[in-house]
Amino acid sequence: MATPSHAPEGPGKVPPFRRGLQAVLDIMGAAGTVWIFGLMLMIMADVAGRNLLQMPVTGVAEIASRSVVAIVFLMLPAAALRGNMVRADFLVSRLNRVAPGVIRLLEWLFCLAGVAIFVLIAVSAWPDTAEAWRTREFFGVQGVWTLPVFPFRLIIVVSGFATALALTVAQLMPVAQTAAPLEI
Repeated sequence: MATPSHAPEGPGKVPPFRRGLQAVLDIMGAAGTVWIFGLMLMIMADVAGRNLLQMPVTGVAEIASRSVVAIVFLMLPAAALRGNMVRADFLVSRLNRVAPGVIRLLEWLFCLAGVAIFVLIAVSAWPDTAEAWRTREFFGVQGVWTLPVFPFRLIIVVSGFATALALTVAQLMPVAQTAAPLEI
């Protein structure tokens, strides 16, 4: 990633706002990691119960299907701020040697497109989130087990805006790089 002239001087220098934002986004990512571990335990219990005791854990498939989306959205903002989003570095590194200005333009275009996409995701998810809160929407089998839909939908809204903010901050407040990325 190209570093603009307003990048902090010296390796490892991080603006305070970015450092604080990274801490909050890392907590969100850590929650996603803990969630993965809990989901893994739940799936193992379901498999063991199903195969050993002929008693599956009710609702595991439904919870897992909702959890995957929530986990991804919890981890996206921290990845965006750290610059860990998937990209074709083989092309970027070659183009950077020939035309660094083109790479800066592409990074800004990627940032603007990403911000637009994640804001649209958050804004379009908000009406369903508000409706889920208002109607106390649940999923599951009533009388057997249910879970509220609202927290899952709220994660998408909050993480959509957080990812848009993270992409913007990563572009406007880059961290000084200690070395060039390794080309494979």
